[in-house]
Amino acid sequence: MRLLIIGSLNGQIGAASQIAMSRGAKVSQVDDIEMALSSLRSGKGADMAMIDVNLAISHLVESLINERINLPIIACGVNTEATAAANAIRAGAKEFLPLPPDPELIAAVLEAVAEESSQLVFSDPAMAEVVKLADQIAPSAASVLINGETGTGKEVMASYLHSKSNRADKPFVCVNCAAIPENLLESELFGHEKGAFTGAIARRIGKFEEANGGTLLLDEISEMDISLQAKLLRAIQERVIDRVGGTKPVPVDIRILATSNRNLAEAVQEKTFREDLLFRLNVVTLKIPPLRQRPSDVVTLSKHFVKKYSEMNGIELREISEAAMAKLKKNPWQGNVRELENSIHRAVLLATGPDIGPEAILMPDGSDIPSSAMGGTTSVASASGSAGSPEGQASEAALVGRTVADVEKDLILNTLEHCLGNRTHAANILGISIRTLRNKLKLYSGEGTPVPQAGTAQRALY
Repeated sequence: MRLLIIGSLNGQIGAASQIAMSRGAKVSQVDDIEMALSSLRSGKGADMAMIDVNLAISHLVESLINERINLPIIACGVNTEATAAANAIRAGAKEFLPLPPDPELIAAVLEAVAEESSQLVFSDPAMAEVVKLADQIAPSAASVLINGETGTGKEVMASYLHSKSNRADKPFVCVNCAAIPENLLESELFGHEKGAFTGAIARRIGKFEEANGGTLLLDEISEMDISLQAKLLRAIQERVIDRVGGTKPVPVDIRILATSNRNLAEAVQEKTFREDLLFRLNVVTLKIPPLRQRPSDVVTLSKHFVKKYSEMNGIELREISEAAMAKLKKNPWQGNVRELENSIHRAVLLATGPDIGPEAILMPDGSDIPSSAMGGTTSVASASGSAGSPEGQASEAALVGRTVADVEKDLILNTLEHCLGNRTHAANILGISIRTLRNKLKLYSGEGTPVPQAGTAQRALY
């Protein structure tokens, strides 16, 4: 985790940086926005920036957008009024952090923004086999493709591979190909020269050069536009890159790791992924099994997350009751480890008795886990009534005469509404990529259909 501090606030941000470093973050500090931009352009990358709320946050955000630099911003302030915090969020800050700094709050923000960890927690034999192979290939220079459903821990596995490699003391740089808009991704990866496009007021070093000597993780690479894949292929084959607007190739020495929640062989057949790029990436494949195929990991991970979030929130450590554990074991965990972690975090906060009971295992909106989910995989007929039952006939009647596109539209919008507008959560539930969801929502908006907006995606912490 690389943290960039912008401003001083009479030493209060400095105190926050000390806490961040104690949590394992690598911290650099600059006095103002121009110095921050200069640092970012030069290849001294960051995973997150903390900025004095009194500085021109909108100018920083606008500059980052113009220069195609993807960086989450956290605003910080001492005795700041709610209006100033709200204005910082409106200006483009991801969060607001009150100062003097609270160690646990800073730890939570760092984890929420970075989601970076090389700690693998497991006990199930299915996962043990994957880790055994990872240990075997980690010291090599071979490219590795990490495949698995959303939330299984692909990014954690990538970080683990780097930590066990011969490049462990060099940079580990991650690029989320699904989260960065297509028009920004090329500059994010390869950098650009001054004047390459409107807003390119100076040379910017991209992630390939930032990761030089170390490891570059291309997260959800299946979401990369196929036109950009050709440039990526050349970079991997020839170990050189071309900055946007550049005329001279730049040599790089990196190991490539890539993750995907899709079957890339199918993507090749669909003409959305290059076959030659797949061959280059797929020297070794690590396939992470879904949590429903790792039953003992549900127990191990649940206990791990209880300890983690009890300590983080300053709450007395409680055991998980037998009834609660039985409920956890029955859930198919379609969102995998990420969903389990969120559920345990809620349970730690909601539990009131001597232990964590089943009443604390709830959905994000506070409702109980649906009974249909508790029995594992459910057939379409049983989920909506048997085909011969009145309920099943009514359900079929409601669908007959409607187009697939119409039904899909209702499903997407209803799921998004259930997730309070959170695109990431909705995409996970629907089993589609963020980019696919965004394209669908853009289509619906263009048709004049109201689309639920994120109600809690950006919030002030105070």
